Amino acid sequence: MPTNKQQKLVQQVVNGVLIAVVVGLLAWLSATYKLEIDWTYGHRNTLTQASRTFLKSLPDPVKFTAFLDSGADRREYEAWFERYRNAKPNVQIEFVDPARDPARVKQYNVESPGEVVVEYRNRREPVTHLDEREITGALQRLADTSEHFVVFLEGHGERSIAGNSREGYDEFAQAMREKGLKAQGLNLVKTPTIPDNTSILVIARPTQTLLDGEVKIIGDYLAKGGNLLWLTDPDQATGLDALSKTLGITWLDGFAVFPNYQLLGSPNPLIYLAADYPPGPVTRGLDTVTMFPLARALKTGPAGDWQTQPLLQTDDSSWLDTSTSLDSKDKTITLQQKPGDPKGPLTLGATFTRTLKAEGGAPARTQRVAVVGDSDFLANGYVELVGNKQLGLNLMQWLAARDAQLNIDVPKAPDASLYLPGWASLLIAAGYTLLLPALLLGYGITRWARRRRA
Repeated sequence: MPTNKQQKLVQQVVNGVLIAVVVGLLAWLSATYKLEIDWTYGHRNTLTQASRTFLKSLPDPVKFTAFLDSGADRREYEAWFERYRNAKPNVQIEFVDPARDPARVKQYNVESPGEVVVEYRNRREPVTHLDEREITGALQRLADTSEHFVVFLEGHGERSIAGNSREGYDEFAQAMREKGLKAQGLNLVKTPTIPDNTSILVIARPTQTLLDGEVKIIGDYLAKGGNLLWLTDPDQATGLDALSKTLGITWLDGFAVFPNYQLLGSPNPLIYLAADYPPGPVTRGLDTVTMFPLARALKTGPAGDWQTQPLLQTDDSSWLDTSTSLDSKDKTITLQQKPGDPKGPLTLGATFTRTLKAEGGAPARTQRVAVVGDSDFLANGYVELVGNKQLGLNLMQWLAARDAQLNIDVPKAPDASLYLPGWASLLIAAGYTLLLPALLLGYGITRWARRRRA
């Protein structure tokens, strides 16, 4: 019969074996499986679903070439590249020392150490700093070899893509350029033709009536198969009746009113928050709310071989207020439908497509047009709110026939900047320039007085 000492020895051996087995299992699990948890606000250290979806659509390998000095720390670069490799296994990574390989520096046009060159299908683009928006944006531009020119009509008070006013479109134009879409203006009086390489013509809320010759140029562009985005607002008469007739559009006068605006978080009954969208290619997969201030409704009817689909549609509780004008002094809206006001659902936007037969045996192509009864949602004051920019980019990608790029937008990190109201900025400035020096001076005087008494 074993003694107590022997029993303790056996128990210690068994415990040691069990501990060794547990440690071995933990070591095997840590080497076999990898668990990462991103605790940062906005998950800035993890690729967004948009980037992962886009990477899965790329059939060919992607290569990152980082130009770093031999003594530079590679860990941050390796961490970024691994995020893309985890989403796309055939990502290739290479580090080049500029001092040892000046030929590669010249070949890749590298201007300074630290640059990363992204390559896809024998095309390359430099990235100056590590950022998901920069890297994924570069890949989007590399994936599409075609040039897409987005031409904005000018000369009639339209939304401008130059300047930085609240009503302008320059922020949205920059977002398009980051996706490889080249935005530029066009004044038909100065240049009485729409360039043949135009991918999309944008008419963004002209406030002055177009000349008959300009309307004819736009009509000819549409008749020849050009793609078009037409954005308008209530009470906008611009002489484009011929364009409305071609597409079978009837514009309804008045403002769309939404009685449930407070329940949805809208600050005003004239600001429509869209949470659900009719089935369609532009909004398929779009799961964000979009905001439309002062929206105009429309109706569509038969128009030749055009096929139409609703893009934005309100619910049954909405209606069209036909008795309020923006020019009136009393701009309050009573939440009571008046006799004659059209009831919801209201169509605020629609898409139009038709198949064009190509000449010379070339394959047929689809002509695309989108019309929205609101132009504010892409203006600088609204484009970064909720999902407005994503919907705008989706419209542009769809009109440019870049269907693989739909819903691929990396938002800015929510904590990348700090906003302080004016009083807080003044308080901080006063604290550093007045309060803190006064406290230090008072402390010094107090110490001096105590030493003198001693």
